Amino acid sequence: MQKLVLLTAGVLAVLALAGCGGGGGGKGEPALVYWSMWNEAEPQGQVIARAAEAFTAETGIKVDINFNGRDIRKTLQPALDAGETIDIFDEDIERVANTWGNYLLPLDAYVGKPYSTTGGQPFNAVVNQTLLDLAKQLGGGSIKNIPYQPMTFVTLYNKDLFNQAGITALPKTWDEFLDVCAKLKAIGAAGITVDDAYMACLFGYTIDRIAGMDTALAMVSGSDFSGPQVLRFGQIWENMARNGYIIPSAAANVWPSGQINDFATGKAAMYLNGTWLPNEIKGNAPNMNWGAFAWPAIDPAGDGVEANNFGAQSFGINKNTKYPEEAFQFIVWLTTGEWDNTLARESLGIPMGNTSQWPPALAEAKIVVDATTKRLPWAVGMEDRAEINAKIKENFAKLIKGDLNAQQFAEAMKK
Repeated sequence: MQKLVLLTAGVLAVLALAGCGGGGGGKGEPALVYWSMWNEAEPQGQVIARAAEAFTAETGIKVDINFNGRDIRKTLQPALDAGETIDIFDEDIERVANTWGNYLLPLDAYVGKPYSTTGGQPFNAVVNQTLLDLAKQLGGGSIKNIPYQPMTFVTLYNKDLFNQAGITALPKTWDEFLDVCAKLKAIGAAGITVDDAYMACLFGYTIDRIAGMDTALAMVSGSDFSGPQVLRFGQIWENMARNGYIIPSAAANVWPSGQINDFATGKAAMYLNGTWLPNEIKGNAPNMNWGAFAWPAIDPAGDGVEANNFGAQSFGINKNTKYPEEAFQFIVWLTTGEWDNTLARESLGIPMGNTSQWPPALAEAKIVVDATTKRLPWAVGMEDRAEINAKIKENFAKLIKGDLNAQQFAEAMKK
């Protein structure tokens, strides 16, 4: 009897949901289905869940969130192909535009409208214009996804160690960077660390500073690592290892060992990484005094501190949604005003709104972002192909361990 009662209750619940107008929103309102790249326990997931509740209370529009985590990279495409009801989804701005671009609703008609959280101004007047321009570029001249949680790749550093070492000016050239490393070594701290997950980034951004973005991208597209810039890279990092400026453990670091065991503990003072790092290790380094500067210039043929990678996560709206206006309204709710501020504060991330507050940990990163005039692609292409990424990690680890010298590193990279 008990089983029958439970079954009947379940059937009634399903029928009741099916009877609600607009897909289950209640009171005739629509229910938006949002597939999220975050896990429910992450700061971003927690804030978005609360924001969705507040949005429903304000508008009557229900938001059903499917927290996929990073598995969304594997789960979203089959679901879209199968025609599953998904109104909104999110992931990296380039992945949303390039991998799932065929499912995106053009949003040009929506970005120019005012909304309740924009103070009567058009949405595109109150958010980061550089990132909107990037979305338009990725969309082939049409805005098809809305950036949020902006990020940039910078040299993050421990201000307390810099102060201890008597470092009063941030380095803009490689000679200045080496001087910083020498001063840090004098107080018993390694200059920099890295994990295997970011070795290709370190390689790519250094090659950019040696020979420029176009040269770096051509190396990947042509599978040609025979140029003099590779030997130059080897010489630079052989010297860094020999002088003790890169922590020896870096050669064997498997993410997140370097950021937790080396950087969060103060054994190493710098890490070339993304602006998400303060959030990732806040539990390991709750009192970290954060600073940031652009990766230094190296050679005249390369780019300078004005060239940096930046991007964002982004929201896309399924072109097959029945509720495009409501979906965009929810995106505006998250990317402007109270919830944009809350998301930045609780995730130690960069806000999307022009007047939203940057967290103190990223105050110096904002200076880098504001001074950036040239966008570099992620890792300057060095992670675009798995075999190249693997080759860099293998040989860079050997280089800084001392198993390869600069010339041997260059020869190994040719193969």
